[in-house]
Amino acid sequence: MTFAHPYFLLLLLLLPFLAWLKGKRGSPPAFLYSSVKLVEGLTNIRRSRAGLFLAALRWLMFAILIFALAQPRLSKSTTEVKASGIDIVVALDLSGSMNTPDYVVQAQRISRFNIAKTVLEKFIDARPNDRLGLIVFAVQAFIASPLTLDHDFLIENLGRLQIGTINADATAIGDGLATALNQLRDLKAKSKIIVLMTDGGNNSGKIDPLTAAGAAQALGVKIYTIGLGNAEIVQQMGLPAGYLPDEDLLGKIAGMTGGKFYRANNAEQLQEIYGEINRLEKSEAVINKYNEFKELFPWFIAGGLALLLIEIILAQTIFRKLP
Repeated sequence: MTFAHPYFLLLLLLLPFLAWLKGKRGSPPAFLYSSVKLVEGLTNIRRSRAGLFLAALRWLMFAILIFALAQPRLSKSTTEVKASGIDIVVALDLSGSMNTPDYVVQAQRISRFNIAKTVLEKFIDARPNDRLGLIVFAVQAFIASPLTLDHDFLIENLGRLQIGTINADATAIGDGLATALNQLRDLKAKSKIIVLMTDGGNNSGKIDPLTAAGAAQALGVKIYTIGLGNAEIVQQMGLPAGYLPDEDLLGKIAGMTGGKFYRANNAEQLQEIYGEINRLEKSEAVINKYNEFKELFPWFIAGGLALLLIEIILAQTIFRKLP
């Protein structure tokens, strides 16, 4: 058991002195006599101990209430949370073109979206001390997970995402960046980062991507941009140019904010890109300790009040004294 305010316990030292002082002064007489001869026949009457008992209850009550003031509590558990001071929000494209199967893993065609999810999950596992959040965007942008150190929760939400979870008919890069920026703008982290993954150009939304990048620059938020899609396989599939990322736009966004633009033509490159971002954005971990307490002071207050009530009842009933 510990005390939140142990200095209140010093008041216990006053109780013996106050009890001695009160005992020295004595209680006022119940009767006044003009002569002791009037009570000569009462000299053999035994002195009652009721007053001592009631006084003991009163001082015990004061002692218990002093304990309550010191706020006793039991420590239930201690949790250590390591935080690097780096906050990262990933903005993931969820438009229909992300279903294009132009990545090859072990001789199997994998869609851009599925490879992005796999690599992102590994990145999350590699950053246990960072607060991470996830934004998804297509026609509109949505928060899939707020910034959190609970990475199991983040990965669970990532696993639930599929193309078509939101309207996938277009790509609102500017809205995705602005939504990610809103997660970071009021935070005091020493490093704030957005990782943007997309496979196309901006063709929807209310906010221009460069306007969002300018806001990020003003707020000190660095943006890393990753262009997804294998140009050779897209050509073989006969798909239009809109199925490839707007490299010029992504390069400008990264350049304005002090970040870097990456082009991921295959799964190996995408893995290497996240490995490089992981190396670039490192910081010493800060360890925060949190104690969970079970407060006991309500029980002490209840006990003190119960003793006070008992004293009052006894003083007015079986231990009642003459006025």
